[in-house]
Amino acid sequence: MPMPMPIEVESGAISQIDYDASRAKLLVRFVSGERYVYVGVPAEVCRSLIRADSKARVFQREIRDRYPFNRLDS
Repeated sequence: MPMPMPIEVESGAISQIDYDASRAKLLVRFVSGERYVYVGVPAEVCRSLIRADSKARVFQREIRDRYPFNRLDS
């Protein structure tokens, strides 16, 4: 069953997560308002991020510096 997107999350660093499974693109909005899209992110990595107690820790460990990304206009 697909996840409803976008998802507002409780985190000191991340405010919203959106995922396009057909393109394996993860959109992350940070509490600062900055938005980034990460390309080639597997659905399981996205699910791990959503389920994590510490979204920032999972983001740092499993996503940041592992997938190509672009900063989007806020």
